[in-house]
Amino acid sequence: MENPRLLADRIVQNVEQVIVGKTQEVRLALVALLCGGHLLIEDVPGVGKTILARSLARSTGCTFRRIQFTPDLLPSDITGVSVFNQRDQNFEFRPGPIFAQIVLADEINRATPKTQSALLEAMEERQVTVDGVTRPVPHPFMVMATQNPIEYEGTFPLPEAQLDRFILRLHLGYPSMTDEVLIMDRQQHSHPVEDLEQITNETEIGQLQAAVKAIYVDPLIKQYIVSLVESTRQHPGVYLGASPRGSLALYRTTQALALLDGRDYVAPDDVKALAYGTLGHRVIVNPSSRVKNVTPATVIQECMERLPVPGARARGGSPSAST
Repeated sequence: MENPRLLADRIVQNVEQVIVGKTQEVRLALVALLCGGHLLIEDVPGVGKTILARSLARSTGCTFRRIQFTPDLLPSDITGVSVFNQRDQNFEFRPGPIFAQIVLADEINRATPKTQSALLEAMEERQVTVDGVTRPVPHPFMVMATQNPIEYEGTFPLPEAQLDRFILRLHLGYPSMTDEVLIMDRQQHSHPVEDLEQITNETEIGQLQAAVKAIYVDPLIKQYIVSLVESTRQHPGVYLGASPRGSLALYRTTQALALLDGRDYVAPDDVKALAYGTLGHRVIVNPSSRVKNVTPATVIQECMERLPVPGARARGGSPSAST
């Protein structure tokens, strides 16, 4: 395998042929994949949420399936179903779209809670149980779910237990005017996603995921992460703070970000950069604070401002100044 940072940069640049002007968001999507986690994209329609998933799948050589969540979607429409074969006189399993390496759960909050919960086992245990038989999902495996934060009619908000299983939440946002003109130019004759080349394969993605786990995290950084998560639980404006799964998410994503930056150790700035993306959807602000315009973003920002920042240390090195 080539240099991990160079390979990751090539993937990001390839996806950016389609997703214009969103380098940071593309990097975060790749971070989620390299951590073996799942990604929640919350934004208005038409900003490229579905195309981001397709582009990432094409660039990494992963199989891709899209599930359009609707109120009448059944759990079996996701996991698959056993069908009786009259010729063989036995039941055969027909796998659902969850058996892909990158699964796009489009407008996930449109489906009923029962159908939403069909994803939980696959997201957490990397397996699906149908008719008492457990089958593993492919590796690598990532669910990219989208939801519209504006239109709530006919939706079923994701419960906290399911939100907690997404390692990152991101917002794409509108492109700049210059980027929007560039998007029109690139789509004049055909959609650029159809011409994307494959940069890597599932074997190399597995090697990148192993390289992420080898990134050094100093004990001071680990303590900083735990202190930050604990402070969200103690904040006076918070009804429910981040869980230990949030600590693990912040820990693992900082390793992936360090890899993308070409470092073999995690710096405090990695924690700051990923604090809101990993913890924001796990923090529930209490009603009395919500009316005062307190948001999860302000809670996490206040928690970071109160905590002393440790120095960055390479493996076995001495502390250095942190920004």
